[in-house]
Amino acid sequence: MTDRKVERLYQAVATPEGQGVTVHRTIGRPDFSVLDPFLLLDEMVLPKDAKGAGFPEHPHRGFETVTYMLSGRMEHGDRVGNKGVIGPGDAQWMTAGRGIIHSEMPVASDEDVHGFQLWVNLPSDKKMIPPRYQDVTKATIPTVNGTGFEAQLVAGELLGETGPVRDIAVKPFFADITLTAEKATLPVVMGHTAFVYGIKGGLVVGGQPVPTRTLAVLTDGDQVTVKGKPGAQFLMVAGAPTREPVARYGPFVMNTREEILATIDDWNKGRFLDAS
Repeated sequence: MTDRKVERLYQAVATPEGQGVTVHRTIGRPDFSVLDPFLLLDEMVLPKDAKGAGFPEHPHRGFETVTYMLSGRMEHGDRVGNKGVIGPGDAQWMTAGRGIIHSEMPVASDEDVHGFQLWVNLPSDKKMIPPRYQDVTKATIPTVNGTGFEAQLVAGELLGETGPVRDIAVKPFFADITLTAEKATLPVVMGHTAFVYGIKGGLVVGGQPVPTRTLAVLTDGDQVTVKGKPGAQFLMVAGAPTREPVARYGPFVMNTREEILATIDDWNKGRFLDAS
């Protein structure tokens, strides 16, 4: 077995986003724009009394968005006809493909909205596929109990269990993990890009301290050891790199500048959702 270590650490940076929202961003900023196949990771916290704040209608093309909630509720709506509310422990995996226009707005509740959004790249031959929406309720997400940890498994395989998100090009692993002892060793697919993001409680990953709101990029290997006090919580995410060029402009991610210009032209001329 080959243990993964920490290659780099990135502390989240507060960044304005959407309408009246401040997110805590690691991937997707100028000094860390891509971690192939991942394009963005935002931790979002919206106070329960923040009126009008959220992410009004906006477009995407060429990648997938993943929203995962820790607390509070968000309502999704898009022009494809999908609509729903995701609450604590729920997720949605939206494949924008050739184009989608959607919104994500908080729903009034007695909890602050606290969750994550991850952008996952699509390989070049999948960028213009029809959009798709996978609604993933907490009830469908398996709880995996291993030695020293408990995991909510949104995507991928862990100790014989399989997450409910299926048929994603980069074969992702996405889990919300809580330590139940002071040490846990988790398997990771060799060759896949992987990171750990600290949510609560300090961690030591591969022998290196990882504070909360910090992303640890991992070296290659087929397992990673995480230490901390019981109750420490973190995301672990992995996926197969596309190894393709990335051209991005706001909510559009393609492979070339010419494809970005064509996308902007589609948007400006009102044929964005009809492109094929």
